[in-house]
Amino acid sequence: MTAAPADTVPAPVPADGAAPTGSEPAGPEAALIRDMVRIRCVEEELCDRYRDDQEMRTPTHFSVGQEATAVGVAAATGPDDLVYTGHRSHAPYLAMGGDLRAMVAELYGRESGCARGRGGSIHLVDRSAGFAGSAAILGEMISVAVGAGWSAALRGKPQVALTFFGDGATEEGVFHEAVNFAQVHRVPVVFLCENNLYSISSPLGQRQPAGSTITDRVAAYGLWARSVDGNDVYAVRAAARAAVQRCRTGAGPAFLELHTYRWREHVGPGWDHDHGYRSREEIDAWMARCPIRRAVEVARPTQPGLDDWVREWERRYRAEVRDAVRAARSAAWPSVSRLVDGAYGAGR
Repeated sequence: MTAAPADTVPAPVPADGAAPTGSEPAGPEAALIRDMVRIRCVEEELCDRYRDDQEMRTPTHFSVGQEATAVGVAAATGPDDLVYTGHRSHAPYLAMGGDLRAMVAELYGRESGCARGRGGSIHLVDRSAGFAGSAAILGEMISVAVGAGWSAALRGKPQVALTFFGDGATEEGVFHEAVNFAQVHRVPVVFLCENNLYSISSPLGQRQPAGSTITDRVAAYGLWARSVDGNDVYAVRAAARAAVQRCRTGAGPAFLELHTYRWREHVGPGWDHDHGYRSREEIDAWMARCPIRRAVEVARPTQPGLDDWVREWERRYRAEVRDAVRAARSAAWPSVSRLVDGAYGAGR
C-alpha cells in the first residue's frame, strides 16, 4: 500500500492537552464540528481496518477531507426530506443520522447490515433517517431524486429531495436531462455537486472547457445555482438552507457546487500522491484547509474548552466505530438459501 504523505493526516487539534472539565459545548455550531469529527474518526478507523484486515470485500469510497459538505447539508434538511447519493456515501449517511452499526455490518457483508449484507459500501440505505439510498452507477441517483421530489410535489407534500454527486457526474447525460426536467416541472430537488476536482484520476481541467464553471452551465437552465466553499461547513449550511427553503416553498429546484477535496485515493483506503495524476504538494495544500480545523478556529472564541472537547469526541467516536466493527465481525452471514430475498420482489 502507498504510504501517507509526511506529517500524515492532521488531527483537528493538537493531540496533547487536558481532558474536558466543563459541560459539553452546546448549540448548532458545536454540533456541526462534533458531527464532522465523528465522520472523520469513523472513516479513518475503517480505512485502517480495510487495509490491514482485508475482511471488507467491497469497493469503498472514503470522504476523508470532505466532511463539511455532508454535515452542512444535513443540518439544513427537515425530518421528511430524502437524501440520495452516489458511490461516496458514508459521510451523507452518517450526517443524516444513519445507523453506524448497520453501515459497518454492511461493509462486512453481514445480515445485520443496512442492506442485509447484499449491497456493500456503495449501496447504503436508512430510510428512518431520511437517507433514501446510494448506488454505484455514475449519476444514477440524480434522476431517482428528481422522481422522488416530483412525486412529493404531485402529492402536495412539503418534502424536498437532495442528491449528492461528484463533478464527473455533471458530464453524464442523465444529469442534464434531470436538471432540465426538474426546472420545467418546478421539482423540489436540490442538486449537490461535490466538486473535488477529479473524476477518478482525470483532472477537471482536462474534462471541461476552460473559462467555464459547472455552476454557470447549470444556471443556463434557469436554476437557482450557487458556488460554495465546500470546506466551510457554516457556508455550506447557509447555502443549503436557502436551497431547501426555495424548494419547500415551490420556487423550483436548486443547485449547489460545493468545492472540496478528497484526501485519500478515489476508491480504497490508500494515499495516491505517487500515482502521477496529482501531487503531494496539492494534497498537502488541501489538507491545510481541513474543514474540521477551520470550523474549530471560527468557533473557538465563543466555545471555551472546545479543543479539549474535540479530543474527547475523537476518543468517543473511535471507540464507537471499534465497537461497531466488533459487532459486525461477530454477526451472522446472510443465508445462502435466502441470498436473493429482496431481488425482483422475491422474499421479504
